Amino acid sequence: MDRQQEFVLRTLEERDIRFVRLWFTDVLGFLKSVAVAPAELEGAFAEGIGFDGSAIEGFARVYESDMVAKPDPATFQVLPWETADGQLYSARMFCDITMPDGSPCWSDPRHVLRRTLSKASEAGFTCYVHPEIEFFLLSKLTNDGTEPEPADNGGYFDQASHDTAPHFRRHAIEALEAMGISVEFSHHEGAPGQQEIDLRYADALTMADNVMTFRYVVKEVAIKDGVRASFMPKPFSDQPGSGMHTHVSLFEGDRNAFYDSEDPYELSGTGKAFVAGLLKHAREISAVTNQWVNSYKRLIVGGEAPTAVCWGHANRSALVRVPMYSPGKASSRRVEIRSIDSACNPYLAYAVVLAAGLKGVREGYELAPPTEDDVWSLTETERRAAGYDSLPQNLTEALTAMENSELLAETLGEGVFDYFLRNKRAEWDAYRRQVTPYELRTYLPML
Repeated sequence: MDRQQEFVLRTLEERDIRFVRLWFTDVLGFLKSVAVAPAELEGAFAEGIGFDGSAIEGFARVYESDMVAKPDPATFQVLPWETADGQLYSARMFCDITMPDGSPCWSDPRHVLRRTLSKASEAGFTCYVHPEIEFFLLSKLTNDGTEPEPADNGGYFDQASHDTAPHFRRHAIEALEAMGISVEFSHHEGAPGQQEIDLRYADALTMADNVMTFRYVVKEVAIKDGVRASFMPKPFSDQPGSGMHTHVSLFEGDRNAFYDSEDPYELSGTGKAFVAGLLKHAREISAVTNQWVNSYKRLIVGGEAPTAVCWGHANRSALVRVPMYSPGKASSRRVEIRSIDSACNPYLAYAVVLAAGLKGVREGYELAPPTEDDVWSLTETERRAAGYDSLPQNLTEALTAMENSELLAETLGEGVFDYFLRNKRAEWDAYRRQVTPYELRTYLPML
């Protein structure tokens, strides 16, 4: 037994933890959990916990359903709000999913990301990410199709628009930091009820775990505060959607591979090739970074999310931005990808983003000049004339781009690639069969 496992078992005994939740994520990004008693954990470390993989979205066919969840002791954290007699009594660990022979499960999103990070490591790089996670606080959630009500009427950076928002953010940050997840900033976003909490940078695998924990914690804290939280990309037609702008950097040891003090924008050749990779493969990766039908209601011309494939510096209408908050500070040089939404599967999203950028580095992609145009204001015709490609305008367009992508097939692996396409095609077909309230209001009276 290694030291981390010993630490976990000792902590369970010393703090009288009564339940340990073993977490993993299905292909669509939904959190799965099985609870074990502390007495069973030593066996779980040694042998894992067997389960029916065919019952998990995208994991296995019925005739190869035996799978094993092996807890990763490095991810152990006590859940900060579950108490019994005033004592914390529940903890969690993320799991790696394996086959019975111990080989990695091809459909485990954590394995997909780890495999991509291994390729980065072989090239000499460590990948760090820093997400800005947006979401909505709502007075209630319904499933009858009626528009939700925001929990406050605040706007961008408002402090005291309603007691709910600032107190909720404080409670959420306290819970996150109690679990070892560092928060850099938090504030009210532009739409009523919309919040943003930015996590401090970490390696990509740790951050994907943190994003999954973040979504769970935020929803739990919201319930305790008498509201509800949603990471739906676009719940309101007339308000901005919720993104997860993600800052990415590559390090070679202690050196930021994206930094070059001689470049006017302090972006190295490696950084430029990485951005070029993101742009060249932007349409292909969109189905993963923006995986829901609703995701494309956010990525619309005239909204505040990117719709054109371009990059810039101060230009917030660009798909990729190179922030210049700290000129001359080598460790801060990074690129910001602005299309990702906060409802994605973070393991798969980070895997395809990293794969696209690394391909640019590996093959020496040339980066076009930055754009200073306000591409939000350009029509589709004006964009084409200016040489800008557009992101997919709906899920089926994104799936077509993904389907023809060798990069995505290689990065995700054949099983995840095929399942994801089939599942999302079914989602699109189910959506387009629906007659919406908009159609009834618009067409029924006049046709």
